[in-house]
Amino acid sequence: MEQEIIGMTQKDLNRYQVIKNLVAKLINGTEAAKQLSLSVRQIKRLKNRVTKEGAKGIPHRSRGRESNNKTDPNLWNEAKELIQTNYPDFGPTFAHEKLVEIHKLEIGQGTTRNIMIRENIWTPKKRKKNKQYRCQRERKASFGEMIQFDGCYHFWFEDRGEEYCLLSGIDDATSKPVKLKLGESESVLDVFAYWKKYIEQYGKPVSIYLDKYSTYKINHKNAKDNHELLTQFQRVCNDLDIKLITAHSPQAKGRVERPFLTFQDRLVKDMRLQNISTIEEANEFLENFWAKDYAQRFGVWPKSKVDLHRKLTAKELANLDAIFSVQSIRQINNDFTVRFKNHWYQLAKEQPVRPRRKEKVLIEERLDGTLAMRLRGKYLNFKSLPAKPEKIKDISFARPAKSKAHTPAANHPWRGKFAKLERYERVFS
Repeated sequence: MEQEIIGMTQKDLNRYQVIKNLVAKLINGTEAAKQLSLSVRQIKRLKNRVTKEGAKGIPHRSRGRESNNKTDPNLWNEAKELIQTNYPDFGPTFAHEKLVEIHKLEIGQGTTRNIMIRENIWTPKKRKKNKQYRCQRERKASFGEMIQFDGCYHFWFEDRGEEYCLLSGIDDATSKPVKLKLGESESVLDVFAYWKKYIEQYGKPVSIYLDKYSTYKINHKNAKDNHELLTQFQRVCNDLDIKLITAHSPQAKGRVERPFLTFQDRLVKDMRLQNISTIEEANEFLENFWAKDYAQRFGVWPKSKVDLHRKLTAKELANLDAIFSVQSIRQINNDFTVRFKNHWYQLAKEQPVRPRRKEKVLIEERLDGTLAMRLRGKYLNFKSLPAKPEKIKDISFARPAKSKAHTPAANHPWRGKFAKLERYERVFS
């Protein structure tokens, strides 16, 4: 008997795992709604569908279907051509009136506005911002519902070492530092190493609250319209179904900013008392003692005792090293070599999938320093080539001597001041 194949995304798999826990009564509907960022009513619908249909009840019924309210493409193109020809400087409301009154088009005002925006005919004005007003945001109810994350550069070893960056994750519900790690910087690799160990220890949080540092968010103006422009960290969070929230000011994530003042005071002095002067010793001290001690002194009890961290699926666990890798795209050359960071790599003849010339491969830089190449979901076999010989430089080549220009004699007619005038006088005399 043939088995039915159900196409599910990673988001669907995460939903199915949470709903299975709900059916097994490991969590209740409210906690499942928080984990999936859905309403309790929708959770009940998913539970009923999974109970009746199994995993088939998770994907949306409308997936792959065309919208019933979709505008007719012919009507869209006709309205676009009329606007571009006759009303390029009109506003959407005025253009809609003309389309209906003069051209008798059965089109809505909202559709006219969407056409003018999408076809770059009209740009909506930005709304005026009100004066800044801030108020205290209520804490999340459960542990793991939101982790506030940031890095702080400081001379943590005082005059015993250089300036380092302390990566801190503070749980919003309890104000406890769930993980503290001292590193060289707030780079992609350091942040990846932090969150990989965090997820292996606790699981996946529902959301992460952080600032707009370049490691976490592309701040170029073009990134606002092109949602495909993602940082490496945004890609990882999308793969793991973790929601990212970026703060517009340091005050917005004060529960991770404020403790840094305490860290710069207490942690520096505690490490001085313990005579800690290296990153390895500091991280061991933070993990085994200091973070727990800080949580007991300054932590608060959450409203709910439920831990909303989600366990990794089998697929995520198997691909964790690939997920937390710096990924780049390179092209296969005609001789089946790939150049990456001034190094050349030769693809082997035997491959799980046949590579083609000029095809793009995905290169993964793993946290352990290894390199992997992926093509159409399969990992390629390759080897590193020796460095190519350097070109010869700074060699003086024998150059031919320059030819000297002919210099007329002293009595040559060209050298005479009035030679040309005298010649004309002789001719016409």
